Amino acid sequence: MIEFSKNQIDKLPHLEKINLINSATGYKSANLIGTISEDHITNLAIFSSVTHYGSAPAIFGFVVRPTTVTRNTYTNIKTTGYFTINPVHEKIITDAHHTSAKYPEGISEFEKTDLEEEYKDNFKAPFVKGSPIQIGLKFLEEHHIKANGTILVLGEIVKLYVKESLIENDLFINLSKANIATINGLDGYTIPLAPKRQAYQRPK
Repeated sequence: MIEFSKNQIDKLPHLEKINLINSATGYKSANLIGTISEDHITNLAIFSSVTHYGSAPAIFGFVVRPTTVTRNTYTNIKTTGYFTINPVHEKIITDAHHTSAKYPEGISEFEKTDLEEEYKDNFKAPFVKGSPIQIGLKFLEEHHIKANGTILVLGEIVKLYVKESLIENDLFINLSKANIATINGLDGYTIPLAPKRQAYQRPK
């Protein structure tokens, strides 16, 4: 085993440090978050921090880096109150990863990739066309993390669209049937195999 003390981690070059720490937690979800500004300029950005925070109500959250620079996703959510979450699948990995590039506020990532906007049922924010799962959320609340200046953004699901072939009898969504990607670290994309499901556990 190679040991890294806190002091050693703190002294690592920036890129090596973020590669080490971001990959240590294991595989993470890969999602595209879609928003639109008050001036009707769309924004699409990849996030690996989307997490489920409860099912009643259905709440998802993600982490925004410090707002010492412009964060279009965060700004759009705060001004319009809505956003979408669209899981990355195998065919769009390259374009999805490109949304991590820092474009100026007036340029939409939809214009710089082959990804297309899709609007449904008058929902204000754009979905990613062709995504096998499309989730529309309404902003609920935010929590500032003082230790590093990041922000946890929470939203409630108000629209959920799932490709029918992915849904099993108990409403489990089998992501492997759509080749949904995960992220190892910041840029290591993997397509998981079929899940090995376990029965609901009770004390013996």
